[in-house]
Amino acid sequence: MATTSSFDISTGVDLQEVDNAVNQALKEIAQRYDFKGTHCTIEFDRAKGEIRLHADDEFRMEALVEVLRGRLIRRGVPVKNLSVGENEPATGQSVRRTIGLTQGLTGDVAKRITRAIKEAGFRKVQASIQGDEVRVASPSRDELQAVIAFLRGQDFGVELSFGNYRG
Repeated sequence: MATTSSFDISTGVDLQEVDNAVNQALKEIAQRYDFKGTHCTIEFDRAKGEIRLHADDEFRMEALVEVLRGRLIRRGVPVKNLSVGENEPATGQSVRRTIGLTQGLTGDVAKRITRAIKEAGFRKVQASIQGDEVRVASPSRDELQAVIAFLRGQDFGVELSFGNYRG
């Protein structure tokens, strides 16, 4: 009897790395000449999974976002999983912006992944949505490797991670 192998597809960011990147960005902002004498802040809310930025004007907000994005990239946080909001006016000329962190696949993305696997025509491969993950199972390990290679070539708007491989 053939045993089935499986793996899970998920997405997410390492919250500790995000925290480290925010701290590094705050240090850089404190040192940079163009931020001297300004009231620019970055707050990381781990419970809500979002980063709140506050800057004196739109120009400094763009610079603040670029500093943060650079630090996140250096820490290995996938920037595809960031949903950057629009500038919201605050008091005077100051602006606020919220950046959401994607943790887990949404229902729409999970459906698109399962549909893409089925439309690609992989034989003997079963894809099922389980909460905020997609489980892919097949008796052939080669088919599973082909599915992983296929999905890496697709763009679903989030960084996919493949794990929990069971042979």
